[in-house]
Amino acid sequence: MPRSTPRDDSPDSRDSTADMGDAPLLVRLRGIRPTLTPAEERVATEVLADARRASDLTITELARSAETSETTVLRFCKRLGLKGYPQLRLALAAESAMPREQRMAGSDISATDTIDDIVAKVAAVDSSAVEETAQQLDRDALTRAAAAVAAASRVDIYGIGASALVGSDLQSKLHRIGLVSFAWNDPHIALTSATLLGRGDVAVGISHTGATAETIESLGVARERGATTVALTNFPLSPLASSADIVLTTAARETSLRSGATASRIAALTVVDCLYIAVAQRDLRRARKAVADSRKAVEGHHVS
Repeated sequence: MPRSTPRDDSPDSRDSTADMGDAPLLVRLRGIRPTLTPAEERVATEVLADARRASDLTITELARSAETSETTVLRFCKRLGLKGYPQLRLALAAESAMPREQRMAGSDISATDTIDDIVAKVAAVDSSAVEETAQQLDRDALTRAAAAVAAASRVDIYGIGASALVGSDLQSKLHRIGLVSFAWNDPHIALTSATLLGRGDVAVGISHTGATAETIESLGVARERGATTVALTNFPLSPLASSADIVLTTAARETSLRSGATASRIAALTVVDCLYIAVAQRDLRRARKAVADSRKAVEGHHVS
């Protein structure tokens, strides 16, 4: 079931922390941001707006700037897996010292940007999405997902909108190495597919936000039927992640032009490529033969 977002800043609100391996602090923060309380969200806004400035503030100054209490700032630190405020300041100072290209990855497109600025910012966002996704990707989860997919009788993949494009890419890659796989972007057909799955099958749900109702529903049904479920999302505490046996996370920073699904798509495709290679490696001889055979089948359709 989807988890509800806390409505207040009471001690009873969720105390889950960001568990994203060795991911940079700001990557972890963006991953758990949808689950923060309103007061914690105000602290997150201050930190993400200017990490360098935030690292120079005392806990009292940061609390005042975020219009909240020092207790909330401390709880915010705990949510990030930090022992206290000094660790937060050190982590922010370290990330503020990153090269200009990496800082540019967090900047949005403005009306005054030149075409060179646009190219530089898009390249920075995409390269940052790939690098940070690779850095925080859970290796154990990836290994378990690859083992499940490689041994599956069939793999059904669910995604809506831009996530459907990622799903189609995964399906084509798995199909290329001889695995029975299907990608569904129609909610009704996806539910039909999920209902017919069982033990030995794998269902993969893809959603950047982890909050796409249709994908959550299909993955949940597949899990009820006994299939192994895998979630691919940017948010490890999302409802989609709660519906999965294995969670693979991305680390994409989307700008105000979110509808373009730019960095999120690149980050998800990075995980798809890692999963595909990890699956192929489990039977490398078979995979190489399947790729060679499929290439030979279509080589007559290439213009020389």
